[in-house]
Amino acid sequence: MKSIAIKILVNGVALSVAAFLLKGISLGPAGATTSSRLVTVLWVAVIFGLINAVIKPVLSFFSLPFIILTLGLFSLVVNAAMLELTSWFAIQFSLDFRVDQFLWDAVLGSIIITVVSMILNKALPDGGR
Repeated sequence: MKSIAIKILVNGVALSVAAFLLKGISLGPAGATTSSRLVTVLWVAVIFGLINAVIKPVLSFFSLPFIILTLGLFSLVVNAAMLELTSWFAIQFSLDFRVDQFLWDAVLGSIIITVVSMILNKALPDGGR
């Protein structure tokens, strides 16, 4: 249970950093209170984790020829698609998480999320496993 909480925390921080750095990713309404924004971040982090656990392996398997052909660069497109899918699911659950453009916002957001997640997974306990 502790490991799941750490993964949700890492996802939430990574999504928050991406939303802070990129104008095209919004996480919560502009005038929202800190508590409502925190609830939004936690729910979006749960959705993002579930999508990465269930859908990403299937999509990565079927796109494996493209990943091999591009020497792994197509995995950026797969990660960006997972971020867009998270945005779509968040809208379905009435959460205020938006990714505006696929090409710039989702791809750059997925790079930021990957880098922040790697750093936090190394720094936090149980992250190195």
